[in-house]
Amino acid sequence: MAQSEQLAPDAQELPLGSHLVTPRRGYLHHGIYVGGGKVVHYAGLAGGLHRGPVEEVSLARFTRGRPVWVKSHAPSHFECPEVIRRARSRVGEDCYRLLTNNCEHFCEWCLRGENRSYQVEAWLAHPGRALLGVLRTDRQCQRLRGSD
Repeated sequence: MAQSEQLAPDAQELPLGSHLVTPRRGYLHHGIYVGGGKVVHYAGLAGGLHRGPVEEVSLARFTRGRPVWVKSHAPSHFECPEVIRRARSRVGEDCYRLLTNNCEHFCEWCLRGENRSYQVEAWLAHPGRALLGVLRTDRQCQRLRGSD
């Protein structure tokens, strides 16, 4: 977790329209907090090897018991209500593509209007370093949860 990111213990402390990140095995999963304990995310591969649509789910379903933090490295180009409107406008879309339209691309579009995934860019630029980062994230997640 970078210095500009903060661990989010529960939904009461999450800012509306915030970019949430939670670790998965091998990658970081991204979503937009829309209030009321709900997150809009591109389900993509979050549920396994099958592709899923953009959906609004509970924070618990989004995190699956893993830690969650707010990614705050760059300010949004839009006000909070617009970020939430943009996120909800794509609910039901089912065009997930790992390298070109994933959960991070979705969040960056909601917040900044650009279809971008820093995670994919890192994987493509430095596959060896990205693999080490994935393994480190898995180990940190296991320590936070006690074991896996």
